[in-house]
Amino acid sequence: MPATQIREIAAASRLDNLRYAIRDLASLAEGVVKQGHKVLHLNVGDPNIFDFAPPAHLIEAVYRAMRDNKNGYAPSTGIPQALESIRGEAARKGITSVQDIFITNGAGEAVDSCLTALLNPGENVLTPCPDYPLYSAILCKTGAEPNTYFLNEEDGWQPDFDDLKRKINSRTRGIVLINPNNPTGSLCTRKMLEDIAELARQHNLLIIADEIYDRLILDGGEQISIAAVAPDVPVVTLGGLSKNYLVPGWRIGWGIVSGEGNAVKPYVEGVHKLLRARLSANHPEQYAIKPALEGSQEHLVEVIRKLSSRRDITMQACNSIPRMSCVAPRGAFYAFPRIDVPEGDDVWVKELLLEKHILVVHGSGFGQKPGSKHFRIVFLPQEETLHQAYSAIGEFTRGRN
Repeated sequence: MPATQIREIAAASRLDNLRYAIRDLASLAEGVVKQGHKVLHLNVGDPNIFDFAPPAHLIEAVYRAMRDNKNGYAPSTGIPQALESIRGEAARKGITSVQDIFITNGAGEAVDSCLTALLNPGENVLTPCPDYPLYSAILCKTGAEPNTYFLNEEDGWQPDFDDLKRKINSRTRGIVLINPNNPTGSLCTRKMLEDIAELARQHNLLIIADEIYDRLILDGGEQISIAAVAPDVPVVTLGGLSKNYLVPGWRIGWGIVSGEGNAVKPYVEGVHKLLRARLSANHPEQYAIKPALEGSQEHLVEVIRKLSSRRDITMQACNSIPRMSCVAPRGAFYAFPRIDVPEGDDVWVKELLLEKHILVVHGSGFGQKPGSKHFRIVFLPQEETLHQAYSAIGEFTRGRN
């Protein structure tokens, strides 16, 4: 036997504050299931576990690519026909100053690459609060400093512009804008986009515009790209197939870099270094991009119909349950109700799961204004499931008076 005993291999200390609230509750839910209970999942934005499926012509395109042996590595930035289709998508969105396009393993890898290429340790990028937890997780990993700006619930979850402006400091490198927003479902107004773009001009900041839900717009609303509003400002517009085309497991996302060419060139070179280091995004699935973006969009009619109905059911429930209120989401498939309870919203969510076997995500897992408490609902399930869930949430809340 060796004389020296192997010691514990510690994880890096920079991960001490790393949390991912959406999945961190999964182990507790598994325990509830093992006890013989059925859990109603309103926690993960995966359309495919409910009554949504991708358009058939996308599946056929990927199958054909696999059959034609497009199973090796792709070019590091993506296959030419997909890149050209994304360029057409940029034109549809009104983005006129495109400097570069790259394809990634989901929009999540695009977020990771964009932040990693931008930030040195100790620098910061402004992220919305509440926000999608991936951003804070990546910033934690890179050693960047957190710097959040509030969204204003009283103003339909628009960015709090005064707070955003106040948070910019000498170490700020960029602004993250999630539009439509996850977890609130809000849409930015044109005026807000113009004001944020002007801030970026004044302070020489990059804008990372996460627009992964840009076709899932409710009530006939309009999603406006900040890159279209401000063609001179350096912007990376993020998109992908996951949500709009109901294929989150294919992991196909992209970034569209726009702005003045000389200004973004060094940054684009940095992103490309990272993309070359990981070789390529999923190859066969890239052949679905052209038929997705240039083919029939008929599936969206039924998707929007379902989401509108389920959003309305959600709003009626949330605004009728005691000590609960909710701003109506205008895009995506999330609602972010406010709750007035004495305990923390994380405790409230865990007790809801244990007592009523309904899994939602606590608002503090996304960040929120001090003193406020929320939870996020994914309203993708069928109407019957939603009615059942909201009835149980109502009973749970009323029973705690």
